Parts: sequence; C-alpha cells; structure tokens
Amino acid sequence: MTKIKDCIVLVTGGASGIGRLMGDLCLQDGAAGLVIWDINKEKLDHTTRELRALHFKVYPYVVDVSDLKQVVETAAMVAREVGPVDILINNAGIITGNKYFHECTHAEVEQTFSVNANALMHITMEFLPSMISRKKGHIVNISSAAGLLANPRMAIYCASKWAVTGWSESLRIEMQQARTGVRVTTVTPSYIDTGMFHGVKTNGLVPLLRPETIAARVIRGIKGNRLSVRAPFMVRLLPFTRGVLPVRLFDMVAGKWIGIYASMQGFNEIKHRS
Repeated sequence: MTKIKDCIVLVTGGASGIGRLMGDLCLQDGAAGLVIWDINKEKLDHTTRELRALHFKVYPYVVDVSDLKQVVETAAMVAREVGPVDILINNAGIITGNKYFHECTHAEVEQTFSVNANALMHITMEFLPSMISRKKGHIVNISSAAGLLANPRMAIYCASKWAVTGWSESLRIEMQQARTGVRVTTVTPSYIDTGMFHGVKTNGLVPLLRPETIAARVIRGIKGNRLSVRAPFMVRLLPFTRGVLPVRLFDMVAGKWIGIYASMQGFNEIKHRS
C-alpha cells in the first residue's frame, strides 16, 4: 500500500480539471504538501489561493512541461524549496482534434509529443533518482484509452498516448526487476468531461466520464498499488478483444457497433491543453 499521508505530491497540469481534483484528494488524505506545475498562471494562482485558504501547504510553479530547460530548472527548485517528491502524477496533456493526419502540421506533431510523451519521461528522470535512493515513491502516468486503441481524426494524439502507455509499462517492469521500491501506475480512461473533449460523441458503452469519478479511482489506485487504472469497463476489455479478433472484425465492432471511430466527428477544432 502507498500511503499518501505525510507525503509530498507533485501534479503536473494540476491547476484545473482532474489534476486539480487529484491534488485536492491527496491533501484531504493528509499529504504533507502539494506541488502544482501548470502553464496557466491565472488558474495556478486561483487554485493556490483556494487551497491555502483551507490551510493546506501548496507549492505552485509556472512550468511549460514541453520546455526541457524549464523542467530541469523547476525540478531543481522543487528539490531545494520543498524537498524530495514521494508521489509524482504526470497529468499534463494536450489535444488538437478532429483532423485527419494529412491535415495536421509538423508543429502539431512536435507539440503533442513534447507535452504528452516526452515531458513525462523528462520529468520522471528528474525525480526518479531520489525515489530510488530512498527506496520509495510512486509514479502515476495519465495516458488514455487512445493509448490502447487507434482512432481516426486523432492519430497524433493516439500515437503520443501509445508512447506513454508503452513507456509507463516498461518503467513499471524495470522498477520491479531492479527492486527499487518505486511503484508505477498507468491510467487509461476514455473521454473525460473536463472540456478537453467538448463535442465528442459518446454512448452507454463508452460514456463521457465524470472527472470526479476518475480522480477518485486514480487516488484509490495509488493507495492500492494498482498497476493500471482503466475506465469505463469497455476499456478493460480492449487488450483482449484486439488480441483475439481479426483486424477487420475488430474495426466493425469498435467502429460501427460501439461507434468509437465516429466519436471525434463533433469535436471542436480547437487546441485544448491541461
């Protein structure tokens, strides 16, 4: 069991959405302090004021996680000003939606991977050595069901989340093999109702998930040392069904019967970042 009480927790993209909710829950569970990284200074200041008014210890940092120099420098500041991080929640993410791949730009490829994939690895590199030296720590990587399933009109996003899922699972196995004491949890939810996926088509099999529900499940996953957190139930079936069904049959099931392949058609063509 990973204890949140008396731990220092760092959440990227933690000023709003599920990042804010997960940070709130950690503080309510007795975390010694919450380090928030976010690119949006206004939201960061607002969240910090609200949490400090409740007498919680909050350490805010304005960080663009796609900027490696900022990541390295801010991680060093956290080490000096706050101390070792016990639980790292890699939550910050970006999506540019409702475009076929051939309609996208090089800049969108670079930015999506910088935020969604590369940043998680760079940030973890900064805090992992301290966890290993103390033989304790927990890393939570917020991936997506898109990291398990191909989906048209979000090819770049899917690619970035497949990268996260593969890296996170590999890191988990490495930490186990090396007996470091560091835990890794990979989170793969479907669409979450935080505004990032406004306009997507959902249904009873793949509903729009409540952010409060996902945040609570992630925190339970941390405390229970869960290897993965997947939601809704259909996402838990994905690896098995993709493995046993022929490709065309799986396309029919996922695309026509469940409607996943049409889910992005109503998505607003604007850039969303948490």
